Amino acid sequence: MKKSKFASLFLASSLLVGMLAGCGAGEEGSSSKGGESSSANGGETIKIGANLELSGAVASYGTSEADAIDLAVEEINADGGIDGKKIELIKVDNKSDAAEATSAAIKLTSQDKVVAIIGAATSGASVAQVQIATDTKTPMISPSGTSTTVTVGDDGKVNPFTFRTAFIDPFQGTVAANFASNELKVKTAAVYADNASDYAKGLAASFIKDFEAAGGTIVAEESYVAKDTDFRSTLTRIKSSNPEFVFIPGYYEEVGLIVKQARELGINVPLMGADGWDSPTIVDLAGADALNNTFIITAYSADDPDGKAKAFAESFNKKYGKEPNSFNALGYDSVYLLKDAIERAGSTDGTKIKEAIEATDQLELVTGLYSVDENHHPIKSAVIIEFVDGKQVFNTKVNP
Repeated sequence: MKKSKFASLFLASSLLVGMLAGCGAGEEGSSSKGGESSSANGGETIKIGANLELSGAVASYGTSEADAIDLAVEEINADGGIDGKKIELIKVDNKSDAAEATSAAIKLTSQDKVVAIIGAATSGASVAQVQIATDTKTPMISPSGTSTTVTVGDDGKVNPFTFRTAFIDPFQGTVAANFASNELKVKTAAVYADNASDYAKGLAASFIKDFEAAGGTIVAEESYVAKDTDFRSTLTRIKSSNPEFVFIPGYYEEVGLIVKQARELGINVPLMGADGWDSPTIVDLAGADALNNTFIITAYSADDPDGKAKAFAESFNKKYGKEPNSFNALGYDSVYLLKDAIERAGSTDGTKIKEAIEATDQLELVTGLYSVDENHHPIKSAVIIEFVDGKQVFNTKVNP
């Protein structure tokens, strides 16, 4: 997920790191060094930070990941921890804001001295931490930051200490185009994207390229702006182009209203989006009936017949009394990815953990088998889910 890029924060954040270095004294009653602490209660712990959107515009994403991170830490600690050390989780709310994410990363690395950071949920808030992670040699794993810029800078160089658990935007656009062409057998499509979002624009470009390569025709390209609430005039233009399919890359806040208004205007063709749709709130905004015949690309379905999906769903439901979504699954997987790397590294040294993550190959996680390529992008499958009467139903799985 990507909200915006704040590269201009990097210089300022680097200066702040220098100012704060050495100021961190862990939490009251404990001493810390290199992410390991000996608490007043005795016993060593491994400090892991969580820099998440716990409030603000996309709090649904961050709180979903936080719930699952808590579950994973609880399970690991109950099973003896990592190499005999319990995880000490330190969560910071970045308020769905890139500048706050930078400040949170500074606190976690310089004051709390964590060995790694999980988060942020969105790409913009993840990119805002890259320089901090690099300067302090602290591995950072974004559970759901799908923009390529999370792990590869504008200069084409890999950001050495940043990783992601979710697949990247271009992969999602390709999956959507292939699904429309090969599964739904449509020949014409419209694209309706947020023109202020790099996430939406990247997905739209990837979809258009691959849909046209498959012989399809784009009959309309329209845009909206985040925080819009009335989409009827643009949807009317889309309807007049008579598409067989509409691709709507965007976030649930606007997409829920777009789907509702599209159906009210008589646009009854299949609608599809990517992981930005994946929030329980979208059903409240759109309505269960309006969401019928809509599809999303996501990382997880509890109905996936492969791997650990079902067991995770049962554990999550037992703890929280609800079914997990893909953001829950990605947050959970991020903890286990980090646990695996620390154990293989045999160390809490940031560089050694980073090297272990880079060497990850076919690790079985809830969202499928996970490997890392040379750009720190995951090699993993995607799941396509269909909404049926307000419920998410497994449709198919797409391998990379």
